[in-house]
Amino acid sequence: MVMAVFAAAAGSDLPHARTDDLKAEAEAAIKTVEGKVIDWRRDVHQHPELSNREVRTSRLIADHLRSLNLDQVKTGIAHTGVVGILKGGKPGPVIALRADMDALPVTEMTDLPFASKARGVHNGEEVGVMHACGHDTHVAILMGAAEVLAGMSDQLPGSIRFIFQPAEEGAPQGEEGGADLMVREGVLDGPGRPEAIFGLHVAPLPTGTLHVRAGPTLAAADGLSIRVEGKQTHGSTPWLGVDPITVAAQIITALQTIPSRHLNVTRAPAVVSIGKIEGGNRGNIIPQVVEMEGTIRTFDPEMRDDFHARIRRTAERIAEIAGAKATVTIDGYAPVTNNSHELTERAMPSLRWAAGADNVHEFPRMMWAEDFAYYQEKIPGVYFFLGGNKPGVGAWEAPANHSPYFDVHEEVLIVGVRAMVGLALDYLSGPVTDN
Repeated sequence: MVMAVFAAAAGSDLPHARTDDLKAEAEAAIKTVEGKVIDWRRDVHQHPELSNREVRTSRLIADHLRSLNLDQVKTGIAHTGVVGILKGGKPGPVIALRADMDALPVTEMTDLPFASKARGVHNGEEVGVMHACGHDTHVAILMGAAEVLAGMSDQLPGSIRFIFQPAEEGAPQGEEGGADLMVREGVLDGPGRPEAIFGLHVAPLPTGTLHVRAGPTLAAADGLSIRVEGKQTHGSTPWLGVDPITVAAQIITALQTIPSRHLNVTRAPAVVSIGKIEGGNRGNIIPQVVEMEGTIRTFDPEMRDDFHARIRRTAERIAEIAGAKATVTIDGYAPVTNNSHELTERAMPSLRWAAGADNVHEFPRMMWAEDFAYYQEKIPGVYFFLGGNKPGVGAWEAPANHSPYFDVHEEVLIVGVRAMVGLALDYLSGPVTDN
């Protein structure tokens, strides 16, 4: 059971006492940083930046980390990423704490006094820019945790890497980015390699609650593009051409039969969705080309490969029968977010300390995706969720992530800081049990 307590090292209560002392000191520091965390969140929210363009956000973070006199602050990792290294005054293990920084091409529709008015360019198109997924809160929470932990550095038995990552939402077309590039550029390498990593995400769940699941938690995700090329003609004489719009419609419908009729979804869930379709510029012209974009979500590697093959075959053959041509491109975004069972158990006392025992719950398996999974391919990791709803608003009743109305109740941010601080102190001090 995921909520089982991780047993302490037999024969010694010293780590427990040491952790309790550190947490008692941390409590006072956490209270003093709350106002700063809220201010940082509002500032970052009002000045959102798209993936690989997080220049201002990166500068804000780097300046803050340098003000804490960390042993090392590196910038420019995976374009705009920032990493700060805090070395404790005592020997011990090394861990990493991660936050993502990028915003989305969404025009904000909240009535917040610090709502975004920003505009940007996404894949060649001018768009509104908004922190519609809560990465502004992730940045502020980790900045707050860094300040608390840096103030206790002499007493820390180990070291911490604070990882601020760009492009979690995916790099722009033609670019690389995100956790995959961070890992390839060595964010987990070098002297003092982390042996565990923790990350959080806000979600429309009850205020201040924490949610975690051991094992596969979020799906693997792949980007899907399908280009259908027909033969342009007048809308009044479709028989003189090949209609790519009709073909595209048939492909979209057929794709939905793959998970429902051809994949054993009792083994693991799978989903394909088309979120964008473009073709034509006039009602009485059958166009030459239709282009579609979508996403594929899976939990099983063999099913993932089979799903990809069936998508290609289905699209290509439907187009061929109609006299058109379909070109399918599938780009991997992230593997399954797979929380270490042992590390999840070990994290439970920390999460209960942060939110209260009654406010820590098991998270359901979801078809969302997170490139945090790339870190988990290298070292054990735990990714968990912070409920950001206003008091009295139930789970999934508030606007969801990626909505133009998405917002986070600011009083929950300090719970995120407590969680990150608690996880760091408990891990560095050794396994603990709930009090």
